[in-house]
Amino acid sequence: MSKISKNIRILRDLKKLSQEQLAEALGINRSRLGAYEEARNEPPIELLIRLSTYFQISIDALVRGDLSKTTPDTLIKIGKNRTLFPITVDKDGNDLIEVVPLKASAGYLNGYADPQFIEELPVMNLPFKIVGKHRAFGIKGDSMPPLRDGSIAVGRYVESLSEIKDGQTFIVLTKNDGIVYKRLYRTNKKGSSEFEFHSDNPAYSPYNIPAEEILEVWSFICSLNIGDSKPQDLNIDSVIRFLQSYRVEMGK
Repeated sequence: MSKISKNIRILRDLKKLSQEQLAEALGINRSRLGAYEEARNEPPIELLIRLSTYFQISIDALVRGDLSKTTPDTLIKIGKNRTLFPITVDKDGNDLIEVVPLKASAGYLNGYADPQFIEELPVMNLPFKIVGKHRAFGIKGDSMPPLRDGSIAVGRYVESLSEIKDGQTFIVLTKNDGIVYKRLYRTNKKGSSEFEFHSDNPAYSPYNIPAEEILEVWSFICSLNIGDSKPQDLNIDSVIRFLQSYRVEMGK
């Protein structure tokens, strides 16, 4: 069975629709829909557009994705025309986190909307319960200490730019810069829809990015520093930052 035939059936089941109900919504007869679901025929582009609009999922995800690896909870809004994240789970049904290593960062700008690209990424688990869609990214450079070059930053997907709070850190995918990890602020310009990207390292100057150039935003959750630490890095402040990055509550 082709991916598109299986995906049509899966989406219909998720919506709890009969073949008759979905066929009516798409403006075709039930037998024609049955032929698509049984892979006896391939839907034309006009019908793919209707399916994409009806289920609010990209045509690319319909044709190339494997929706058997998702659940209703993972159908979340992304931008204006995509509502699917390919989700991978372990044998116990727990969500796995896709990892975008540094060597794959350049390709992520073109592949973030491609279910096949996402499915081919390595995955990992975290030692605590997570809520929402998470993804891990390799961080390049030294602009956001204590994260070092090659560290892994884990983020929770932010569905709307309105959820961004000034001064918090985010992993952001932009059209021109690709993946960056910065502290974000809304600009104070009247009528402006720009965000100021700040580095914690004072050697780097802040810069502005228009909202329309922001493709994805992930709220920073925790980090995995790869490699040895220098003796001067192992002080009480660095230990506190590490524990706080895992949302550990501490007394004095």
